[in-house]
Amino acid sequence: MNLIPAVIQHAQTNQVLMLGYMNDESLAKTKKEGKVTFYSRSKQRLWTKGESSGNFLHVVSIEEDCDKDTFLIKVIPEGETCHTGTYTCFGEKQPSGFLHELQGIIQSRKDNPSEKSYTTELFQKGTKKIAQKVGEEATEVILEAMDGRKDLLIEESSDLMYHLLVLLADQGLKLEDIEAKLMERHIKK
Repeated sequence: MNLIPAVIQHAQTNQVLMLGYMNDESLAKTKKEGKVTFYSRSKQRLWTKGESSGNFLHVVSIEEDCDKDTFLIKVIPEGETCHTGTYTCFGEKQPSGFLHELQGIIQSRKDNPSEKSYTTELFQKGTKKIAQKVGEEATEVILEAMDGRKDLLIEESSDLMYHLLVLLADQGLKLEDIEAKLMERHIKK
């Protein structure tokens, strides 16, 4: 059996998540289903990553190296990649910037309401009020852009981003959902 190494890379961050092995059958199944399937050397069978954990690797692209003896598979991971519970099989943590950190804080306010929190107050007022705030902030962003006031444009854009994150959390969505859609659109072009 001819096994080819497959480097699995996050399509958005370019972070290497893991290495697996594929044969012709696992490659065909991966292409057909859009989820990475390996040939497991220990189980001696095809193995779709996530089949027991639910942490699938959704395929964005598959490329061969110049010697045609290694695959580079770019994916959007669903959950942790490693069976040990880490983000990558190399022990690395999920990359994040402040927007991801803020998303976590907002989700925490949703899950653990605090009476002194503006975020909690928004969640308590419901989807209609949150969506209304997104609309108000979007209008203010437009007005500041038209006036050419970059300092105020930054302020209003910050308000818009915050309220959009609250709306996403209200709807059970995350930045990762938006990133995945943008990546999908980019790849189609």
